[in-house]
Amino acid sequence: MKIVIPVDEQNLETSVCQSFGRTPYYLIYDTETKESAFIDNSATASQGGAGIKAAQTVVDNKVSALLTIRCGENAAAVLKAADIKIYKTRDASAMDNINAFIEGELSLLEEIHPGFHNKGSK
Repeated sequence: MKIVIPVDEQNLETSVCQSFGRTPYYLIYDTETKESAFIDNSATASQGGAGIKAAQTVVDNKVSALLTIRCGENAAAVLKAADIKIYKTRDASAMDNINAFIEGELSLLEEIHPGFHNKGSK
């Protein structure tokens, strides 16, 4: 299964980014092969709609789950339409959250916020 995590830096020990839509990078991790890849988030500099653009990037990478601190309602709608599950991360590194996910210790993200429309920053 491929999962994705918004991260601050391009390494497995980095923090999970506070912002899904404006994270600098996405970590894509394959739980079966243990392979990881980092992709740039082209939505970071968007004036508006960063969450929707970021969600489409996630969909395009054919992942099954998103591990994140929070997610806006517009991005969540795109992800849910693609049948991508959204899980709430812990205050830990990306790798620690991956391991928690694999062990079934992360819960689904229930609190979807209205988004930070037209804010243009984290």
